[in-house]
Amino acid sequence: MLGKILLLPVMGPISGLMWIGEQIQERTNTEFNDQENLHKQLLSLQLKFDMGEFSEEEFDAQEEELLLKIQALELEEQSRLALEAEEDEEDYSVQSEFIDVSQENKVYQEQGVFVKEYEGNENLVLSP
Repeated sequence: MLGKILLLPVMGPISGLMWIGEQIQERTNTEFNDQENLHKQLLSLQLKFDMGEFSEEEFDAQEEELLLKIQALELEEQSRLALEAEEDEEDYSVQSEFIDVSQENKVYQEQGVFVKEYEGNENLVLSP
């Protein structure tokens, strides 16, 4: 008991990180299992319909419900992937600047003035 109290400042954050990791793993397994379970339910529904346990109207209603759930999960996954791709794209975006032709000539003229200004100066020391 005393050892746990003394090690709490060290083991507390480690235990917290382990708990967070377990929660993330459980959430991903649940999401994967949700879609897998929906496909299994759909297959089971089809088998029951083929065996005559459901009328066609009941089958159609339950099938539509399951297909809508599957579609919602797939759309959620696609939007999550698109959001991640968009975030990645923002990280690597390149900012380009265009100079108007009139400004381009002005820049070249300014460079010539700079060269002329220091061209004849013998006291100028160039450092590497």
